[in-house]
Amino acid sequence: MRLHNWLLASPPAEYGLNVLRELLIGALRQGPIPKHIAFVMDGNRRYAKHNRIETVEGHNLGFEALARILEVCYKAGVTHVTIYAFSIENFKRSQYEIDALMNMAKTKLQQLSQHGDILERYGAQIRVLGERSFLKPDVLEVIDRAVEMSSRYEGRCVLNVCFPYTSRLEITTAVRDTVAEFCKPILPSTPGKERRSPFKEERIANTIRSHHLSEHSTLDDISNHNSLDSESTLTLVAAEHLDPAAPPSPSLSTTSASSQHTFQSDSASHDASSTTSAPLSFLLAQTPPTSKSPGFKEPQYPSPETITPATITSHLYTADNPPVDLLIRTSGVSRLSDFMLWQCHQDTEIVFLDVLWPDFDLWSFLPVLWGWQWRVRKETNQKSEAEAEAEARKVRIGTLRKAMKAA
Repeated sequence: MRLHNWLLASPPAEYGLNVLRELLIGALRQGPIPKHIAFVMDGNRRYAKHNRIETVEGHNLGFEALARILEVCYKAGVTHVTIYAFSIENFKRSQYEIDALMNMAKTKLQQLSQHGDILERYGAQIRVLGERSFLKPDVLEVIDRAVEMSSRYEGRCVLNVCFPYTSRLEITTAVRDTVAEFCKPILPSTPGKERRSPFKEERIANTIRSHHLSEHSTLDDISNHNSLDSESTLTLVAAEHLDPAAPPSPSLSTTSASSQHTFQSDSASHDASSTTSAPLSFLLAQTPPTSKSPGFKEPQYPSPETITPATITSHLYTADNPPVDLLIRTSGVSRLSDFMLWQCHQDTEIVFLDVLWPDFDLWSFLPVLWGWQWRVRKETNQKSEAEAEAEARKVRIGTLRKAMKAA
């Protein structure tokens, strides 16, 4: 084993391996390449345990493996790489390991931003995705500095560092932002802009909903008819009290004699105060407009019927990134661990490898890429054959119709 490692580390063997690596990566570029690859870097602690080294050293070796894989990805033509660096669930680990991971993250981010030959060579920008409120101020300062320094690159490639992150929290945040956006009223349209067509699906749905609301409001008006009549009676009584010369209202002629006697006895004591009180019409005019007032216009809000999956996607951390084409998890564990749940779609290939992350290299990565390319080529060929068959069927049907017309 030592002789094998010594031979591989010799200059001729290293040169030969580098040439072979470049040839293989060049061959990969001749076929379809995934635009977005996500990695669950699992197995650092088990690697350290198996090799009887410190857990922090296992994480350091895992970062070296990441640097090798990033170079392969960017050289092959992958534009977006997302890594699961730290889960929110990892805060349940020992405080010693958490502090060590935070210190290592600060060190490695500084190295990537200041001396990152890979990022500078391929114009890759660093984006840190996650819940910033869980991080300490010193860690946030390093993250902001690394993101700012990498922003000077052209941005042809992107490295998304999920730290700290869970997909459920990301989706929750996206839904919360969507609700906040749809709770804001729509600003009135300015002159010169295109008017909305009255036949749009959203407009029809809103019209039907308003008709239903008007029917309910009509029923409410009927149920409150008696109370409104009593209020109008009191208003007429007050008006006659303010203007004694006015003729009596016919609606009051049906009142009992005892009620009229009570009102007349009370009016004598109320004359002094009624001369200084404001007219009732003036007091009613001071009431604020309600939803039933003629001058009141209810604010318009975006229709919730217009919310689509694309609406939620636009509020995610990866809003401007392409969907995940390939997701790889090492260490032999077959689960996603709350990572990229929304970004994985029906065409995402998920691969679980029985190799620890520090041991993950080009020779473990190439078979996965070749398998992805074979599947994409197969699906493309099947789609092309189906389209050719459909086109041939249309031609045959057209020829048959022409023959029938000629006959």
